[in-house]
Amino acid sequence: MLIFKLILIVSILLLSLLIAMYSTLFERKIAGFFQDRFGPDRAGPGGIFQPLADGLKLFFKEEFMPAKADKFLYILGPSLTMLVALLTSAIIPWGPGITFKGTHYYFQVADINIGVLYSFAVVSVGVYGIMIGGWASNNKFSLLGAIRASSQMISYELTMGLSIIAIVMMTGSLSLKDIVTAQHGFNWNIWYQPLGFLIFLTCAYAECNRSPFDLPECETELIGGYHTEYSSMKLGFYLFAEYINMFISSAMISTLYFGGYNFPFMDSPALSVNAVGIIGTFVLFLKIGFFGFLYMWIRWTLPRFRYDQLMNLGWKKLIPVAVINMILTGLGIMIFK
Repeated sequence: MLIFKLILIVSILLLSLLIAMYSTLFERKIAGFFQDRFGPDRAGPGGIFQPLADGLKLFFKEEFMPAKADKFLYILGPSLTMLVALLTSAIIPWGPGITFKGTHYYFQVADINIGVLYSFAVVSVGVYGIMIGGWASNNKFSLLGAIRASSQMISYELTMGLSIIAIVMMTGSLSLKDIVTAQHGFNWNIWYQPLGFLIFLTCAYAECNRSPFDLPECETELIGGYHTEYSSMKLGFYLFAEYINMFISSAMISTLYFGGYNFPFMDSPALSVNAVGIIGTFVLFLKIGFFGFLYMWIRWTLPRFRYDQLMNLGWKKLIPVAVINMILTGLGIMIFK
């Protein structure tokens, strides 16, 4: 079992990096489609080697560090951001697992009974990587971007927590495995929590600093935001972390609201346990792929908010709606259960 866990950890790590690499290519292709032009198409057939070319370019770029930067914190910022982006994947149930020689191997690194709280704790640490990087650069535009990021992420974390409370009330558990198990078959939470899903989805965009919530790196105002003074793989860590966060948040959305690895007719007698395990994992990644596409679709469709609009949406609109949704969920549980 220990060997299986190690293989699972390494597989998830490599898969996260691979998906982050090729998400850049897919995004550029999707941007080209929306703007009626070709995306990358020179590096390999259809541009398939473009992420490798971009990675090599980052590796070989000059390692630049501002003269008055805090050297330790300057390096710690992108390192912490990358680490935090990868940590959340440990508690996500990637599939119902397979049975081999009488032992069932569940596709989850760590099933902790406070998985939801763990994910929020890790996400809360993520803001430090951005804040430290912006402050250590000794650049006023970087610092402004870091301040924007910290206030934005803290504001929307509160609303995200309130939206998940409704799921926890329905399930009676903070374990992601229990939340997925409660959505067996087609009994997905989206049917009971459509409003909570919309709130969580909006907050996920804000937490990932994705358009229309990309104020922390608003190039028209901040010449690049919190990572203005970064180059080479330090910049690469920040950029990779953004796409890994998109991948993990898409997995969380699929897990909390769309049944995770559950799919209709999974109890069919024609399907063996191992078949259900393999199909369930494939179904989860299809859901993740859809929400990843949604991230890119919205980025190239909606314009950027003003900062006052962003804060008004978080504090004056989403928080009251999330509280109302939580109250309605409580009333529904009292009446129908």
